[in-house]
Amino acid sequence: MNRRILMMLLCALLLVPHAAAEMLDLSLLEDAPAAEVWEDAVFEERPWYEREDGSDWRLQDDGSVIVTISATGDVTIGGDTRKKNKSVFDKQLEQEPGGLTFPMENVRDIFAEDDMTLVNFEGTLTTTKSATKNSFSFAAPPEYIQVLTSGNIEAVSLENNHIMDHGEKGYADTCQTLENAGIVYSGHLGSGVYTTDTGVKIGMLSYQTFNGKYPAIYEAIEGDIAALRAQGCQLVIVSYHWGEEKDYVPNERQVPLGRATIDAGADLVIGHHSHRINPIEEYNGRYICYSLGNFSFAGNTRPDDMDTYIFQQRFRVYPDGTTKSEGFRIIPCSISSQEKVNDFKPTPADAEASAAIVERLLGLNKKLEKNFRSTVVAAVEDYPTAWSTEY
Repeated sequence: MNRRILMMLLCALLLVPHAAAEMLDLSLLEDAPAAEVWEDAVFEERPWYEREDGSDWRLQDDGSVIVTISATGDVTIGGDTRKKNKSVFDKQLEQEPGGLTFPMENVRDIFAEDDMTLVNFEGTLTTTKSATKNSFSFAAPPEYIQVLTSGNIEAVSLENNHIMDHGEKGYADTCQTLENAGIVYSGHLGSGVYTTDTGVKIGMLSYQTFNGKYPAIYEAIEGDIAALRAQGCQLVIVSYHWGEEKDYVPNERQVPLGRATIDAGADLVIGHHSHRINPIEEYNGRYICYSLGNFSFAGNTRPDDMDTYIFQQRFRVYPDGTTKSEGFRIIPCSISSQEKVNDFKPTPADAEASAAIVERLLGLNKKLEKNFRSTVVAAVEDYPTAWSTEY
């Protein structure tokens, strides 16, 4: 049946008086139930990268490809299996009609409109017993992987101070669960490689700096990046779990390592662990995000700082494999959809809160540059919340 005629009939039903409506011949609708037709008519959407003429704006006329990457800080789900009571995460889960899709429900559409989303997964996906004496031990059943898959998350960094909370078996379970779900990971067992649907290969490395590991990282980083380039990776992202908890600026060990990583050939450095947002340094045309803070963080129901942001960067990848930054933006968020209680649902900030987070970051820029005046750290000049170029 002609869809335009159908829509005209539906509109007529809504607008004409009841008596007149009874005179309409509704037999025209018998071959297509109204609910199905309405859904088809209203909810048809183009893919996020498709122009009105059907072309893919990521594929440029000069043969280059535009790649959009999103990155966030710590994602921790589940709870401490050493405790008998239900975890705060599971208590929240019981209240959520969407089940395990709830943590990313307010950001999944953002992550759907990029080529790859990378988060730091701080915890394990296992049913094994805890193997640590740490104050906190994080684990979730393997089926909780749905938190990531339903949120359009394609990649995770696994190298952090909680990934071994459940020992080698817990780590192996986590890796296997991620593989089964099609999520790429990197950690101390090796790098990860994700290929976008436009054919761009993105290599990922993850390291933690604790327990005297700085020298080993300096020794390995150049070769590890070169190995990914040899596999055909046009972009390389390096994630670091580093610094001190609750620090708002990087320390004197992080800055040299971040810069050395760029010098070794990385296209982007992503940091986490401090549970606080940190400023971004621009170094040799590349960005070092020293900490993206928490994101969906089930380690605390009432954290004293709920600010966070999604970092997004676009790259232009040329046919010869060379790359160029096409700029970045941030999406200021709260780690919760509620004002004073953490419900583990990161939520984009409104205009006022967004402006406040940008101002915080600009203030942290000044502190960073003051602390590293002798080495001339150049933080980014601004934190744009919109793309500078529309394709």
